[in-house]
Amino acid sequence: MSDADLVESLIHQAPVGLAFLGPDLRFRRVNAALGQIVGKPEADHAGKLPSEVWPEDLAARAEAAARKVLADGLPVTEHSVIRGDDPPKPPAPGGTHPPGPPLTATWFPVHDPDGEIVGVGLVLSSGAGAAAEEEIRRSEERYRSLVQAGAQVVWVAGPDGAMTEDSPEWRWITGQSAEDYIGHGWLDSIHPEDRERVERDWRQCVRTGKVFDDRYRIRTRSGSYRHYDVRAVPIERDGRIVEWVGASTDVTSQREAEEMRGRLTEQLSAAALRTARLQQATSMLAEALTVEQVVDVITEVGRTAIGALRSAVALLEPDGARLRVVNQDGLASAPDSAGGPLTLQSPSVMTRAIATRRPVLVEDPEDLRRQFEGELAIDPATVVATSDERSWVGLPLLAAGAPLGALRFSFSRPRKIIEEERVFLEALAGQCQLAVERAGLYEREHTTAETLQRSLLPDRLPSVPGLVLTAKYLPVTRNMEIGGDWYDAFRLADQRLAVAVGDVMGKGLTAAAGMGRVRNALRALALTDGRPAAVLGGLDRLFSATEEEEQVTTVAYLVIDPVTGEGLLGNAGHLPALVLGGGSPPRFDQVEAGTPLGWASPRRQHAFSMRPGSTAVFYSDGLVENRNRGLDAGLEELAAVAARADEELLAHPERLLRYLVDRMLAGHEQDDDVTVLVMHRPAAGPP
Repeated sequence: MSDADLVESLIHQAPVGLAFLGPDLRFRRVNAALGQIVGKPEADHAGKLPSEVWPEDLAARAEAAARKVLADGLPVTEHSVIRGDDPPKPPAPGGTHPPGPPLTATWFPVHDPDGEIVGVGLVLSSGAGAAAEEEIRRSEERYRSLVQAGAQVVWVAGPDGAMTEDSPEWRWITGQSAEDYIGHGWLDSIHPEDRERVERDWRQCVRTGKVFDDRYRIRTRSGSYRHYDVRAVPIERDGRIVEWVGASTDVTSQREAEEMRGRLTEQLSAAALRTARLQQATSMLAEALTVEQVVDVITEVGRTAIGALRSAVALLEPDGARLRVVNQDGLASAPDSAGGPLTLQSPSVMTRAIATRRPVLVEDPEDLRRQFEGELAIDPATVVATSDERSWVGLPLLAAGAPLGALRFSFSRPRKIIEEERVFLEALAGQCQLAVERAGLYEREHTTAETLQRSLLPDRLPSVPGLVLTAKYLPVTRNMEIGGDWYDAFRLADQRLAVAVGDVMGKGLTAAAGMGRVRNALRALALTDGRPAAVLGGLDRLFSATEEEEQVTTVAYLVIDPVTGEGLLGNAGHLPALVLGGGSPPRFDQVEAGTPLGWASPRRQHAFSMRPGSTAVFYSDGLVENRNRGLDAGLEELAAVAARADEELLAHPERLLRYLVDRMLAGHEQDDDVTVLVMHRPAAGPP
């Protein structure tokens, strides 16, 4: 079979209608299938226009399509060329009625070998197009059912971003009519806070062709708003956007769940943080030794844990009728009677907390007016104008159910204290009460111990011709712990001078009382037998009989003749004396230190001589030793500092003492008592 025969056979046997029309739109060739489809035999088509052979509606559409192909040089496809409800034209003689099912017609240009259009080809099919359309319809129905079963709204917009097709799902959710929705009316359902941003971003995507991806709130027909995730993509054809297809998914439940998880996470984090801060506050309060230190801790915790603007602690006076505000700067001038004396009858959040034994929570100035109506003439506007405080909390400090005072916090903005915060504040008030009680007890003990210690130190040192004496006792202030440092100087019966410096290890009343016993015993023993060996031996026997074994006490004891400068020195475990001047560099006395009192050992005494112009410095370990400086390093530093003292300083014991103390404590936090006694023998000798 030749190629021509093959082509002829394909045209004749093709199950679809085929035709060729010349540039004049007249049929040049038609196959049998096309004749059957349109109801006209092949022979009736030859040399005729479609309008001369086909039904009027079909012919008009066919000629229009053919002209468009000839003009544009591009194929044209049409579906449903003949609708099932179109009334058929009367058949020609020998013909049949045109079939009712719709047709699909494809018109395309036919070119010669030189590329010139010589006519129009037609492919006409029936049945398959209808089945395809039915399949498309069923697919659309299935898709719409899936969309409606979910929480999605599908919509279509034109290339300019305006809605072009109705969206029943959108109208069902928003209550908008089709007229309201079409175009840009859909924007009216967007939340006012989101609309400007959404409109701007949508127009930007329409202009650039980028995918639109956003989340915003849509007003429902009930007036409430729901959250939607929205995504739209451009549909392109022949390199240009022909429409936009988008889907809006309701994510309100998901968002609410996320927000709930976020709130729970925040609450758990806040609770954990408050617990940690309460533990930290408890630890800090346990180290607070004064009420002022307690206030410092409360102020810091109030600021960091609950964002308080100010914190104040007020304690009941002994008469039980008045309050003493420990830190006046913790109160503003208004609105709770701050700035003046507070009595239990003064209206304030603190006195109300004491009276009711319960927390007083004031959310804002208006709440303050309501709670204190009839007690305070409060104008919320005046409070706002005259004070930077906007809410307040008062907490009672109770000891065994009895009021001890009150704790007050203020805030710079209106604030509602939630239950977790209230529990935290009550726990903090409980810790504050314990710390205040402990600090008060410690302060009383400290005062007693300091009074006792100072009462046991000499009021003044003896005036001795030939020697100049000066001394200083400097108690530690950081932790207010009184130690057992002491010094003494007195004349013996033979007119020699007895000098003693000692240290009873320990703190508080126990150390102070121990120091008093040692000092008194030393004086009694010295007046009987003033020799250092005898005095130290007697103190050993006293310790063995009366003091506890763990009590450690050291003492350096010197007996010196003011006229000659010659004396005897005994040392029971104390630091060596520092000798200055006399034409020699500073040196530490070489007398063997021996053991502390009460530790059985032979007591010895050694010669000690002071030449004219020399100075002896006796001191406690607080002068040379601290947490950052060891004892050996401290002794070296003391000798170096003394070496820098000029002759003018060495000739004035009081100035020398201040110089040594200032230099040795500079740059160090004092963590122990400091005792220094300076004895100077003038160069001119005794008068």
